[in-house]
Amino acid sequence: MSDSDACGDADGGTGADNGDGDADDGDGVGADDGDGSDGVGGVGTDADDGVGADNGDRVGADDGTWVSLFSGGKDSSWALYRALERGLPVERLVTVHPEGDSYMYHVPATRLAGLAAESIGIGLVEVEPDDFGADGTVDSGAQGDSELEPLEAALADLDDRPGGLAGVTAGAVESEYQTSRIEAMCERLGADLFAPLWQRDPRELADAMLDAGFEVRVIRVAAAGLDESWLGRTLDADALAALERLNDEYGVHLLGEGGEFETLVTDGPHMDRPIRLAYDTEWDGTRGTIQVEDAWLE
Repeated sequence: MSDSDACGDADGGTGADNGDGDADDGDGVGADDGDGSDGVGGVGTDADDGVGADNGDRVGADDGTWVSLFSGGKDSSWALYRALERGLPVERLVTVHPEGDSYMYHVPATRLAGLAAESIGIGLVEVEPDDFGADGTVDSGAQGDSELEPLEAALADLDDRPGGLAGVTAGAVESEYQTSRIEAMCERLGADLFAPLWQRDPRELADAMLDAGFEVRVIRVAAAGLDESWLGRTLDADALAALERLNDEYGVHLLGEGGEFETLVTDGPHMDRPIRLAYDTEWDGTRGTIQVEDAWLE
């Protein structure tokens, strides 16, 4: 999934435009459009104060299983957290582990989703697709549809549980590319979609995450202005101020919506124990990632 956090957090699996002007984000589908109304096509969202106020009867704790599309990145983690705060009975996390690049999913460090799930206390379903071949695609629309198939199959299996599949949480902020596909998938499955980041103000979202106690680490960078010193950096008030300056100078999105950076949530109010990392950095002069050598729950 991408730091938009499915599809968890797709901050830009390929690090480039998805062909329709929308970049991946993370961890999927997001939130309220700023006036407390539903987001894209009736997607259930938070109210404009981000505190989980009701917005109609579209999303609710109906009988059946709620699942969270989860990568471990900030956006899918925030969507899960807001769902739990709202009282939605999330019983499974679903993580897709892409081989190679992806248009729909967060790519780096998805193997750490298991540790996060253990800390959160919710069972994890792991989806292991073949290489999507995203590097060589010539049709971004067909690519996204194809990448969604293994996820939809996994969710259909969960629909066989008692009560069926009631709903899905997802975490994209701005990507119509992801949002439209996740919404269509939920409609095919007869499931509600809860997307609490959709079209929210990026700075308000970032501040809300920090105020809630999220510990967010940068695990990949790929943009002008983001050098090796950002790898492993915690997103705090100073980091957000620096990102705002980089937005003014280079157009870096505050939440990494254009694939500028991707993240891992290592602690938060929804987690019983923080994730700790031992890692090295890999830097090629313009982009880089952390290479996790060991990870554990403290």
